[in-house]
Amino acid sequence: MGLPITLSEIAPRISAGAFILNSGLGKRGADEEAAAGMHGFASGTYPFLASVPPQQFAKALSTAEIAVGAALLTPFVPTAVAGAALTAFSGGLLGLYLKTPGMRKEGSLAPTEQGLAIAKDSWLLGIGIGLLVRGTIDREPRRVRKAAKTLDKANKRAAKARKRLGD
Repeated sequence: MGLPITLSEIAPRISAGAFILNSGLGKRGADEEAAAGMHGFASGTYPFLASVPPQQFAKALSTAEIAVGAALLTPFVPTAVAGAALTAFSGGLLGLYLKTPGMRKEGSLAPTEQGLAIAKDSWLLGIGIGLLVRGTIDREPRRVRKAAKTLDKANKRAAKARKRLGD
C-alpha cells in the first residue's frame, strides 16, 4: 500500500506546512507582552477569546500551528485531513483580515499597509481548499482506475491460462 498522497500534493504540503510549523515553533515561548499582543488582536475580532488568558491563548495558538504544520508535513496524514485542517486554520486567519478595522481599504477587499501581512495568508486558504478537494473528489477515480488495472491483469492471466489449456 502506498502513501495517501500523490506527487502533486507534496509541494503545497511542504510549503504551507513548513511555514506554519515554523510560525508555531516561534510562538511556543512567547513572553507576556507578545502573548498579550496576539491575544488582543484575536479577541478584538473573535470576542469569545476575551475570556482566555493571553498566555494560554498564545500556547494554544502555538500548539494549533504546530499540529497543522506537522499534519501537512507528515505523508501518512491523508490529504483530505491535512487540507481540512489548513482550510479551517487559514479561514480563521482571513476572518481576522476581513473583520478587523483598518486591515482593508474602505469598501474593498484590497489590503491596507497594516492588512498586507494577514492578506497574504489567502494563499494558505487556496492551498487548503485545493488539498481538501484533491483529497476527497480525486481519490475515488484513482481507486476505480486501480481496480480496473487489477481486473485487466487478471483477465490477461486468465486468457493465457485458457490458451495453454486449449493447446
